[in-house]
Amino acid sequence: MQDCKNYEHETERELNFRTLTVQNSGIYTCKILISHEGMVYHSTNTIKLVVEEDAPEAFTLEIVGRHEVIETEIGKEEIFNCTGSLGYYMQEDASLYWLINQTFPEQCTGIPENEPSICEEELKKIQLGNKFYITRLLRIKKVRDEDMHHNFTCVLQADETTQIKIVKLKKGKIQDLPVHVFTTGMVLALLFSFVAVAVVFVFVMFRVDFILFYRDICRRDDTAEDGKEYDAFVSYLKDCVSPTEEEREFALKILPMILEENFGYKLCIFERDVFPGGAFVDDIHSFIDKSRRLIIILSQNYVSDRAIYELESGLHKALVERKTKIILIEYMPISDYNFLPESLSLLPSKRMVKWKKDKSLPMNSRFWKNLRYLMPAKPIKTKTKGHHSNLDLGSEASQPWTEGSDFNAVV
Repeated sequence: MQDCKNYEHETERELNFRTLTVQNSGIYTCKILISHEGMVYHSTNTIKLVVEEDAPEAFTLEIVGRHEVIETEIGKEEIFNCTGSLGYYMQEDASLYWLINQTFPEQCTGIPENEPSICEEELKKIQLGNKFYITRLLRIKKVRDEDMHHNFTCVLQADETTQIKIVKLKKGKIQDLPVHVFTTGMVLALLFSFVAVAVVFVFVMFRVDFILFYRDICRRDDTAEDGKEYDAFVSYLKDCVSPTEEEREFALKILPMILEENFGYKLCIFERDVFPGGAFVDDIHSFIDKSRRLIIILSQNYVSDRAIYELESGLHKALVERKTKIILIEYMPISDYNFLPESLSLLPSKRMVKWKKDKSLPMNSRFWKNLRYLMPAKPIKTKTKGHHSNLDLGSEASQPWTEGSDFNAVV
């Protein structure tokens, strides 16, 4: 009974309230009659119920974490979670489902490759604390353009009550990069560009040094088993009478002293290595064929028919037969090249090195590095004795070259 009045469900052991209101406040007494051996016993239990305010609706509908209009992108996957709150007890007749433009979607299969483009998952019932919920997911595998015009409706039906909520999609705006991300990207791009330019610049400036270093480390040898006897044939342009001995000393002393005794090359110098008495034309062709390079020391002071013939023979083998590569050494600046064959202009300019007197004397000077770069790669094998010559060049020719030696006494 409630406040001394019998309650309508007085025969039941439990008293249920479908929806609590303030009017349900009062003192509730449960009275039980027990018969035992002809005697009737009374047992009562009293409970005071206070309802301070009207209770909320039995259930509310909400889409967890979603707004009614959701920004998305074409091709993106979307998952809608529709959750209905049933209040403080589970209503077995409650239902929750999705509609797409008033049409039921297909059911998800659980197999990714067989899933429809849009499908609805199974209904799930959840209890959190003393409240009950039902929830159902709607999956869109890839958002299409036509999905932007659909109404995705979540419908909750319970106790002859229906509630709906509509979800729509719209194309999201392309977000600008955050300022710090843009700034960091620009700084990194500029830094990488600067580093790349610096690396290229350093490599171009010191390309010869890098290649020579690589040859020395790997002990690369381009001369093995190529059938050649000499690394280079030295052609020295001269006349019968020399007003100065500088070019002669360079061709017959300095050049072989450095290349042969310090870098292990084997040179063929006509005045030194060819014994007199042979046929001149045959000797020239033979020694050039046996050489991997043809070193031509250019000088406007000394020109002879034999020197020009050596030059023309070498140019023919370099430009026509492509058997021998030519290295030009400009010993002294030449203002007029008219005395030289026109075919000489067809050679790449990078195959010429310039002798700059005292500046070029040290072994680590740019002149010797460029000359070694143009010569075939060969492991350095220094000699302890000078190359034997049939031309008497004095005692200096037999002394090995060491870095820092001064040629001022020779040149």
